[in-house]
Amino acid sequence: MPGILFLCIHNAGRSQMAAGFAREIGAGRVDIYSGGSEPADTVNPVAVGAMAEVGIDLSECRPRLLSPDEVRESDVVITMGCGDACPVYPGKTYLDWELDDPAGQGLEAVRLIRDEIAEMVGQLVRELSLAPPAAGSS
Repeated sequence: MPGILFLCIHNAGRSQMAAGFAREIGAGRVDIYSGGSEPADTVNPVAVGAMAEVGIDLSECRPRLLSPDEVRESDVVITMGCGDACPVYPGKTYLDWELDDPAGQGLEAVRLIRDEIAEMVGQLVRELSLAPPAAGSS
């Protein structure tokens, strides 16, 4: 099963929303990981509210420190505005999604970010779910 790691500095907004969509859209067809290089104390409450509007509950999610094991388990690493703060590991596919940071923004702005993330995650999960298994996979 392909693995996706969503990274941003604080793991409190973009990466949490992306992981939520990936869990929903992937429906068990992909492994989902999320982390940050400098995790915040809590997930952005405006992001939690915006996701609740589309039926995805992030209320129990907590920002987490990037785990090297999760990077190793992932096939695709999505960075979201963390620049040099997100480490690069050889042999992984890296995509940098340039998305506005929901921190300090109101619900209207966060809804736009949420919807952009939903489209990007949907396309990525569809691509990974349709890809043939790697050689030697069972």
